[in-house]
Amino acid sequence: MAEELRIGVFVCRCGTNIAGFLDTEDVAKYAKTLPNVVFTRENLFSCSEAGVTDIKNAITENKLNRVVVAACTPLTHEPTFRAACEDAGLNPFLFEFVNIREQCSWVHKALREEATQKAKDLIRMGVARAALLEPRESIVTDVIPSALVIGGGIAGLTAALALANRGFEVKLVEREKKLGGMLRDLHQIYPYEIGARGFISSKIKEVEENPKIEVLTGHSLEKLGGFIGNYQATVGSGEGSAKELKVGVIIVATGASLLVPEGSFSYNGEDVINQLQLEERLKNQAFDAQNIVMIKCVGARVKERLYCSRICCMTAIKDGILIKKQNPDANVHILYRDLMCYGVANEELLRQAKELGVRFVNYSLDSPPVVEDGKVKVQSNVLGRELEIESDLVVLITPLVAREGAAELSKLLKVPLDEYKFFLEAHVKLRPNDFATDGIYICGSAHWPVSTGEAIQQALGAASRASIHLTNKKVKVEPIVSVLFDEEACRGCGLCASLCPYAAIEMVETEKGTKAKMIEVACKGCGVCAASCYKQAIKMIHYSDEQLTAQIRAAFQKKEVESGVQA
Repeated sequence: MAEELRIGVFVCRCGTNIAGFLDTEDVAKYAKTLPNVVFTRENLFSCSEAGVTDIKNAITENKLNRVVVAACTPLTHEPTFRAACEDAGLNPFLFEFVNIREQCSWVHKALREEATQKAKDLIRMGVARAALLEPRESIVTDVIPSALVIGGGIAGLTAALALANRGFEVKLVEREKKLGGMLRDLHQIYPYEIGARGFISSKIKEVEENPKIEVLTGHSLEKLGGFIGNYQATVGSGEGSAKELKVGVIIVATGASLLVPEGSFSYNGEDVINQLQLEERLKNQAFDAQNIVMIKCVGARVKERLYCSRICCMTAIKDGILIKKQNPDANVHILYRDLMCYGVANEELLRQAKELGVRFVNYSLDSPPVVEDGKVKVQSNVLGRELEIESDLVVLITPLVAREGAAELSKLLKVPLDEYKFFLEAHVKLRPNDFATDGIYICGSAHWPVSTGEAIQQALGAASRASIHLTNKKVKVEPIVSVLFDEEACRGCGLCASLCPYAAIEMVETEKGTKAKMIEVACKGCGVCAASCYKQAIKMIHYSDEQLTAQIRAAFQKKEVESGVQA
């Protein structure tokens, strides 16, 4: 006997975000007229504790077996409402989310009547799909309690130590012969007045002495297979030897490189140097220049590189302070287009630099400084005239750029890069340490230029995210996946496997020939394989053709009825 459908619809006012632009009360009344809908409710904030409690109580009291919430984006609140359904004894996959904020009220702010009608249409479609939803159980797989950390700079070292100190095995892979990354070349870390050499040396010692961490310097990732909880990584030294590693999670902490300003402002590495070369001189106490001019944004915020590297300003200010403290009579000029001094501590460093006598000169991209023998000419935007500054040392402040090999690594990991080849996180606010691929995390300047303090914070965040799976020893994945439901129809062409962005399909030999095999725990339910299968041998769980067809028919149902056409 078929189950009697009892659908509950909850319409969220979202304060004035939704109710301010469409009639939510009218929408809720309309929802009650739809087939199989036995309960409707208008909530002020459905995602609030009171709203969630109301949904749970309504499920129990009205014996609801399907729930539709019309509110904002499922990206932020779908887990909340699914959990509410589960708490009330309803399978969480018998829940349907209808977005009437981003897809309705926010895009039709000046059309209240039309927005109200569109919200009704969207809910009608949601109810039609909800009627065909089926209960699903999450996919569970074991997790190998070991982590692979790629990169041995401060971010990688911090992440490795954080995981090892929690008792997990860590494989730390660094392609250079030594650990430490860029901090090995720095003199002092701002804004803490900490010597970089001593700081990174102590971190390296901690890592090398930790029995839970296996350090593989001079190695890089050559091959990667598997999925969250069960990755098989091959690392090699490029000398023919390779090592197989089995890990549950991966953290990418490959860092960034400093742009070498070849061809800019007569750069020669002697009297015109870059910032790392200045740090080296300060570190080795081989600095005796009297007139120092630092030129900022060399190679940054230009056509080739539109971004701001964020940390260059503070590094220049820090070095200016160090020079003035070492030699109060030194003349230090910082030529800048804009100053990036975010945070209280950084603002304090800027104030201190000015008090010590570091001079700041604002210039524009249209009129860049000119470096001549012993002089730098610059048009001051503040004074409105050209300045001629004596210089026996010019320091070019260049941005951090993505590491060489980032593109190759992204292909191995199947994670995205942005236009500048920095690694791209899953969501800038909601999942800043995650990749879209489950079980792989990002931290430090591999993601975007960051200071030492920020790299450490991000590394701890990535380690925290990774340790969730390692601690639980199992990972639960949503059952919204693709399945090969018609093995006879599969031709074994491999098109689906080649297009899958998550490496969730492999081609295997069976008694019936080559067939596609889905790795459910790796699948993200994107639907690329089902859409590309010309034999229609693949279908999507939770997004079946029948469900989508029902939504499409419901979208046009009102117009068909009005025109006399049978829906």
